[in-house]
Amino acid sequence: MPALARTATATAIGLAAALLLAGCADPSDGSTTEVADTSGTKTKINLSADQKRVSTAKVGSIAAQVPAKIRERGTLEVVASSSSAAPLNFYATDNKTVIGVETDIAHLVGDVLGLRIDTTPVSWENIFVGLDSAKYDVGFSNITVTEERKEKYDFATYREDNLGFEAKKGSGLKVDGPADVAGLTVAVSSGTNQEKLLVEWSKENERAGRKPVDIKYYQSDSDTYLALQSGRIDLYLGPNPTAAYHVAAAGKTEIAGTYSGAGETLQGLIAATTKKDSGLVGPLADALNEVIGNGTYAKVLARWGLSDEAVTKSEINPPGLPETGQ
Repeated sequence: MPALARTATATAIGLAAALLLAGCADPSDGSTTEVADTSGTKTKINLSADQKRVSTAKVGSIAAQVPAKIRERGTLEVVASSSSAAPLNFYATDNKTVIGVETDIAHLVGDVLGLRIDTTPVSWENIFVGLDSAKYDVGFSNITVTEERKEKYDFATYREDNLGFEAKKGSGLKVDGPADVAGLTVAVSSGTNQEKLLVEWSKENERAGRKPVDIKYYQSDSDTYLALQSGRIDLYLGPNPTAAYHVAAAGKTEIAGTYSGAGETLQGLIAATTKKDSGLVGPLADALNEVIGNGTYAKVLARWGLSDEAVTKSEINPPGLPETGQ
């Protein structure tokens, strides 16, 4: 198994342990769910609109770097995927307030920059349409750094990117590489880096004389999980945090394998994403490094059971998932 695959597998084990549900919800309070961390200590996760988020102080020297138009407006227009799931971006129990680790990190950045966060959930493809048109300033939505995306966008990294293969419980499936999905039916979301990885694996299988992957697309997570339970698909490939959370919450599936979102030789990274040369990526990276340094970033990751995906610093436009054929 490649070194990065081994790292991702260790991360998956940590995440699954961190997200083991002691109960689907606290019967005395429908606005929380209870999880047990790796030590067995039970912690409640707040699912209500009243998040009581971790906060931090404004840093004037970093805030001054923000483009004047945004400073004068006083808000950071954040875009996120409406189809994300816990613990990334999802809706609170009021079914309208966006919560999760992604929005918590966005709010920390807003604190440092002295800006109010205004989050708009849209379909995945419209994240990039909105960034292209400058309708939104930045995407905080589990967006992976890729070489193709770097042609149009700037990135400030804030979390490791690991993908998870989710299978029906007791399936016996184990995924370490392309050969393990040859001939299998695998669901994935369109336009994502996990789709790109799966397509490349399918092509690699064909070049090696193995069967290609039968790739399926569904409109919603509920449709995907129904297909998984009914046996219409063998696996679902998505972000590992959501896979681990769903495994713990539903108890009907299992993680069959994990993989770096940037491929075999590179650790994938999740990043705040802005239109190229917008002037915003520098202060975003500085704000992220501020919260990494002052400990509030670690508190946010721990709050959502994602401490294993922490980075030690925010990087601007690091190497990402290679373009096809590279």
